[in-house]
Amino acid sequence: MIVWISGGIVTERVLGAGLRQRHLAMIALGGAIGAGLFVGSGFGIAAAGPGILVSYAIAGVLTVLVMRMLGEMSAARPVTGSFAEHARSAFGPWAGLLAGWMYWALLVVSVAAEAVGAAHIVEGWVPAVPGWAWVAVFMTVFTASNLGGVRNFGELEFWFAGLKIAAICGFLVLGAVVLAGLLPGHPSPGTAHLTGDGGFLPHGWYGVAVGMVAAVFAFGGLETVTIAAAECDDPVRAVRSGVRAVMWRVAVCYLGSMAVIVALVPWNDPAVADGPYAAVMARIGVPGAADLMKAVVLVALLSAMNANIYGSSRMLFALVGRGDAPRALGRLRAGVPYAAVLASAAFGFVSVVLSLLWPRTVFPFLLNSIGAAILVVWALIAASHLRLHGPSVRSVVALAGIGGVLLFMLGDAASRTQLLTTGAWAAALLVWARFRSVRRSRTAPGTDPLPS
Repeated sequence: MIVWISGGIVTERVLGAGLRQRHLAMIALGGAIGAGLFVGSGFGIAAAGPGILVSYAIAGVLTVLVMRMLGEMSAARPVTGSFAEHARSAFGPWAGLLAGWMYWALLVVSVAAEAVGAAHIVEGWVPAVPGWAWVAVFMTVFTASNLGGVRNFGELEFWFAGLKIAAICGFLVLGAVVLAGLLPGHPSPGTAHLTGDGGFLPHGWYGVAVGMVAAVFAFGGLETVTIAAAECDDPVRAVRSGVRAVMWRVAVCYLGSMAVIVALVPWNDPAVADGPYAAVMARIGVPGAADLMKAVVLVALLSAMNANIYGSSRMLFALVGRGDAPRALGRLRAGVPYAAVLASAAFGFVSVVLSLLWPRTVFPFLLNSIGAAILVVWALIAASHLRLHGPSVRSVVALAGIGGVLLFMLGDAASRTQLLTTGAWAAALLVWARFRSVRRSRTAPGTDPLPS
């Protein structure tokens, strides 16, 4: 349900309800388990070595804290805007606008990156078809998926995400068999790769910090579970069980995978940086390991595309309902915000075109501009919980952890550009929010302006 404000008249616009709890959990997993785990984790391992386990554990604790707070607020008030609406309730219109647009930008640019990555994989198998054609196919298919009834979308995402979970579980079981020395011809390496090759922390705590930044970004996407809860038959129950289920499943997938990788393959093997999962499969001697993992990564990318188009369209619809986006984007058809779906998918497709035309300039700028967006969103979630529910250990520790990550990024030359470009994007949104607040206050004296 969205509260629709127009000319001082408050009405309601209702999205279709059709998602079930099993859909909800898989939608969140679809957004969170993507290229960040299957490919991006190689960067974190190269930076931290076996210490990546510490990086993911710390990032996992931070994620759990944020999700617990978000789950508590969303269970009390399950709305499509989720954390954007909670921020609005806590601090005023400016906070809702900032959280909503930051998250929308994060998702639509992620859709573009995932589309490019998926097209690159398929183009390697079918070189006769250019990459842009595959992008067009993927974008068309998933736009159509999101334009259909929400239950159809949820069912598709359920099976997509299920394939990813099955692949990771198979990977974990195979890794455990090798580590136990039960696979013929493959003696267990024991702790040789954990303590050798420079030790458990080959690059010290600096490497752990770099790995933690990569891990935090990989965990982004879980928030979609609370956005989707508004379209469940029983949103309060769904969001509570969904948040709990997602947290432990992602912890097993991420931490378990990292443990298997660094235990079976030397962290400084060049193959790990290119693709850690494929490196493990090749080391074990699985036939066609490279193509097998490419297929898994392809499924992960397509699933994340599907989930992110969904999440971005619902967030955009919520922004329209509060007057923070053009009203034309709030049109509904059979309970589906089709205009928001088309707008979000269109921006993703434009981003893909930019990546093809200016791969070294414009598209990297887009990626950098949303690089730290998840940290801004998490900070607003923790601050909103503190404001609405009072100080707690969770909110204080989460804010301190997020602040620590931001300070590290500011001091790290490799991360500073991402942080500054995201900061510039956030500053532009705040200026826009200030302008809107002043204009609204002149026509509606009761409106809370953005604090000076």
